[in-house]
Amino acid sequence: MDFSQLSPAEASAMEQIVARKQMRDFTKLYSGLVERCFGSCVDDFTSRALTTREEECVDKCTMKFLKHSERVGARFQEENAKMMAQQQAK
Repeated sequence: MDFSQLSPAEASAMEQIVARKQMRDFTKLYSGLVERCFGSCVDDFTSRALTTREEECVDKCTMKFLKHSERVGARFQEENAKMMAQQQAK
């Protein structure tokens, strides 16, 4: 983000706001991942440890979620680039 038009104090405050928002977004993403994969994969509460099947399921669920997030992010960047190009063409 370009905060070059702001004073140093304002730029620092904005950077802190952005950092907090990024941390909230990451925490929300991580919590959603844990909730989804735990709910889908873990069903045996007779032991503290995960079963082999549960571990494999969590691994697959995590990889699928991360690949999906990566793909959505890439699409978002593509669409954002298109919008920026259209705005610059005007």
